[in-house]
Amino acid sequence: MVQSSSDSCAVRCVHPDAVEAARVALADRAERLDGARALFAALGDPTRLRLLAALQVGPLCTCDLAATLGVTESAVSHQLRGLRALRLVASDRDGKVVYHRLDDDHVAALLSVAAEHVAEVAVEDETRPADTTLAPAA
Repeated sequence: MVQSSSDSCAVRCVHPDAVEAARVALADRAERLDGARALFAALGDPTRLRLLAALQVGPLCTCDLAATLGVTESAVSHQLRGLRALRLVASDRDGKVVYHRLDDDHVAALLSVAAEHVAEVAVEDETRPADTTLAPAA
């Protein structure tokens, strides 16, 4: 089957200067955007997110984190390695016990802002009229 020109999608560029500025900004921030992607990927895992949320309360040792999350110490250690690599978690040794904490205030702020956004969206969803455009006809 041969596609006619009317079947193809035409890409428009209404504001070429703005598009070029955005492209330059993306190129300039490529490394930071890749780091942000890795950060959000880490936060996208339920176990890692729960681990960080538990550490918002305060430092916990590996075994206490495992008990809090209901997973093995091995699983906690595995997740902590990745979180330390992203500088989301820091660890301090006290004799034989290793305590873990959020790396800095930015991590706590990131988690708090995410929670605030989710709560805000939930409230907006409760007060927004239902969208019936896709609802089946009665």
